[in-house]
Amino acid sequence: MMNNTFICKDLKAELQEYLSSLPHDKLFVLTDTNTQQKCLPLLQDIPAIRNAPLITVPSGDTHKELEQLSFIWSHLSREGASRDSVLLNLGGGMITDMGGFAAAVFKRGIRTINVPTTLMASVDAAIGGKTAVNFNGLKNEIGSFHPPLAVFIDCGFLRTLDKDNILSGYAEMIKHGLISSPQTYASVLALDLNSPPDYTTLNQMVACSVAVKERIVKEDPKEKGIRKALNFGHTVGHALESLSFIKHTPLLHGHAVAAGIICELYLSHKLCAFPMPELSRTVHYIKTHYSPTLFTCNDYDTLCELMTHDKKNEGGTINFTLLAGIGDVRINQTADREKILDSLDFYRESFGI
Repeated sequence: MMNNTFICKDLKAELQEYLSSLPHDKLFVLTDTNTQQKCLPLLQDIPAIRNAPLITVPSGDTHKELEQLSFIWSHLSREGASRDSVLLNLGGGMITDMGGFAAAVFKRGIRTINVPTTLMASVDAAIGGKTAVNFNGLKNEIGSFHPPLAVFIDCGFLRTLDKDNILSGYAEMIKHGLISSPQTYASVLALDLNSPPDYTTLNQMVACSVAVKERIVKEDPKEKGIRKALNFGHTVGHALESLSFIKHTPLLHGHAVAAGIICELYLSHKLCAFPMPELSRTVHYIKTHYSPTLFTCNDYDTLCELMTHDKKNEGGTINFTLLAGIGDVRINQTADREKILDSLDFYRESFGI
């Protein structure tokens, strides 16, 4: 256990024990159409969950929006949820983000438990208490801080994932390595993502990645300072993700973040003297394992406009988290439009697009 995060050896036994000791009047389970089919059957024989009302929303980040929030609230209200109820979010980042926000404001706040079923949710979305939905074409535009009571991580769920979803979550682990230490980062780059995953090794790496995030969140729970380190790669990454929604060619979050990491490492090199050998090593690793995120110079104005909506911005200035070296984080950095466009050029040149 790390804080309120459990890296499980026996998910069903540990979750049953926790729920049995938790005072509550009703337990609700939130899934999407994918996790209802693939993951819920693995938990349904847990006595505390067997008769819990089920709320299921369509899968995919494009459904992380107000209409589905209203559906969740209506279901909770119809089934008699109270402030003593608990919502168990079983799914990836879309479910933990949206379920967390739905719970944060329903009756001014009910408790949640996260059971992440994707690598992305296990190492990032389910941890730390950030909740949100997309709005007006912008990623996570409306949200709140609403930490879950507990997070139960079982890498057995990762066996249900395709390679693109493994890669999506691993991008956050690349980020965690970059912002933590050379030793951690070396272990991240040592994993060959083109081979079938070794789930024992991956489980150990997930525990290490979760520890990086929890250490930072504990130090700065409301993102006033060092928690901004966790946004490395995300200023550009979120813009690319939002652009993909606009173009109706949605990217998985981590694939956009992988592209954002390259762009922001370039900015780190230009503005904070991040070493070129480390930049080149990271570009090579991402190129080896990730398909290119496609955009053209005709998209640059839109991307810059999307970056102006980033929640880290202050006074209308685009705010970046950059690195002077691996583990040497520099928050609240600014870059002019020319350098931002140069970073986008660098990404496209690196991938030959």
